[in-house]
Amino acid sequence: MSELVTLEEIEDHVMLMTLNRPDAANALSHDLLDAITDKVDEIQRSQDIRVVLITGSGNKAFCAGADLKERAGMSDEEVVSTVKKIGDTIRKIEELPMPTIAVMNGVAFGGGLELALACDLRMMSTSTKVGLTETSLAIIPGAGGTQRLSRLIGLGKAKAMIYSARPVEAEHAYNIGLVEYIYEPQFIHQEARDFACSIARNGPVALRQAKKAISQGYETDLVKGLEIEHECYKETIPTKDRMEGLTAFKEKRKPVYKGE
Repeated sequence: MSELVTLEEIEDHVMLMTLNRPDAANALSHDLLDAITDKVDEIQRSQDIRVVLITGSGNKAFCAGADLKERAGMSDEEVVSTVKKIGDTIRKIEELPMPTIAVMNGVAFGGGLELALACDLRMMSTSTKVGLTETSLAIIPGAGGTQRLSRLIGLGKAKAMIYSARPVEAEHAYNIGLVEYIYEPQFIHQEARDFACSIARNGPVALRQAKKAISQGYETDLVKGLEIEHECYKETIPTKDRMEGLTAFKEKRKPVYKGE
C-alpha cells in the first residue's frame, strides 16, 4: 500500500509534500490527516528545510476537502470532532516556521482550499477551480475558511464566495488575490520548483524571521508590528550567514548560507 502522504527533497532544501489519495480526490480522511501530521512533525524537526511545497497526486484534485463518504456514517459529535481535527492539522501547517507554497494542480474545495489558505503562497493551475462550497451542504467552512479567506481577499469578496458556494476559476482567483500565481497545468510544477529554489537560496534564518515578522505583525497594529519586526531583525544580526552575505557581496559571488 502506498503512503498516504509522501515527502521528498526535490531540490536542495526544498521539500515536496504530496497528498496521495488520487482515487478519492485527495480528500481529508482521518488516516490522511494523521499522515499529514506525521510529515509536518518531521518537517518541524529538520533545520535543513527552507521551503515546503504542498500538492495533490494526480492531475484532477489538489484536495477536494473533507471525506464525505467517511462522514456519512458519523454522529453529530463525531462530525464536529473531525472538523476540529481538520482545523488543527491545517493550523500545524500554518505554524511551520519556513515558507510554504500550495501548488493547486487540481480542484481545491472546502477543507482543501482551507489547507491552501494556511500556506504562505498559492499557485493554481489555469485548468481548475477552487471554492468554499460548504453552504451548499447546509454547513459553513469550519477549518479556518471564514477567517483566513476574508483576511486574504477582503470581507466582501469572501462573503460572496462563501454565501454563494460558487467555485471560482483561476483567472478570477488571481484577480481577487486568492492566489498569487496561475500557470498552465503542464508548467505549474516546474514553476513551483523554480520559485521555491529562488527562496531557498536566501538566508534560512532570515526567511524564518521574515515569516514570523509578517505573520505576527499582520494581526496587530502598526506600532506593535514594527516592534515585532525589530525583534525579528535582531535575530539575524549575530548569524554567520549575515557575514557570509556581506563577504559574498564584496567578493562578487553567490553566498552559501548554512542557517547559522
